Amino acid sequence: MSASRHLLGIEGLGRSELEALLSRAQQYREGHVGGRHLVGRVVANVFYEPSTRTRASFEVAAAGLGAHVLNWSVSGSSASKGETLVDTAKNIAALGVSIIVVRHQSSGAAALVASSVSCAVVNAGDGQHEHPSQALLDAFTLWRRWGSLEGRRVAVVGDVLHSRVARSNLHALKALGANLIFCGPPTMLPVGLAELGVEVTTSLDAALAGADAVMMLRIQREREAEALFPSAWEYHRRWGLTSERAASLKADAVVLHPGPVNRGLELAPDVADGQRSLILEQVENGVAVRKAILEAVS
Repeated sequence: MSASRHLLGIEGLGRSELEALLSRAQQYREGHVGGRHLVGRVVANVFYEPSTRTRASFEVAAAGLGAHVLNWSVSGSSASKGETLVDTAKNIAALGVSIIVVRHQSSGAAALVASSVSCAVVNAGDGQHEHPSQALLDAFTLWRRWGSLEGRRVAVVGDVLHSRVARSNLHALKALGANLIFCGPPTMLPVGLAELGVEVTTSLDAALAGADAVMMLRIQREREAEALFPSAWEYHRRWGLTSERAASLKADAVVLHPGPVNRGLELAPDVADGQRSLILEQVENGVAVRKAILEAVS
């Protein structure tokens, strides 16, 4: 990834580019990188939506690379007075910022910012479009465990329709050689998904059969997703990873979730905290991955 590039999505990145980012993240993860590549630079976290993991992870990553970190949110800013996204981005860039990390509720917002400023832009999630750093840390978590994703079966379960995580993971995991199967209620599976070269089913038991990894997606209550299934109880019964379903997985199968977890809905609590769960490892790996991303676009 050249210095002039942004990271707006996974779609369009080749396998070699993805593997280069994963390899660099591995160097950061193992402490093999000595330089602080962003000393004297400013990284601005511009978040129009609430975030814990992504925002904190980018902050820790940027600080670890020696950057000054500017954390911006809608509350208390001129955006609350009606300032547009583009005007906000231009004013933040005018402060001498080198990289803007942006999260926004509208698909395409990161690309709009990138077209409006001269500094690098990293998409930290835009509407229902993409969440590239999450997909990279998910892929990295599996890549570290397996050494390669080639031929591995990954089940992606839940609210695929609203999930930018699912979209980015489709592009990332497929490019890295994994076989993907998407599962969820019929109302949460986008039309034409199978045409992208993945399996699609509404049966969770079918999706879990032979899976090497199960990626459970969050039910996005803020996007009124609950109107798309009868009840929380019914969702958990049919599409939740219960203790019984987890026990039926392959002995070495693992469980992922982008967080925050709706316990008792997507995951039974003992599964979320169990030996199969890589959820906290995903969070830990996110710092190394985001260091690699920030370095790549700087």
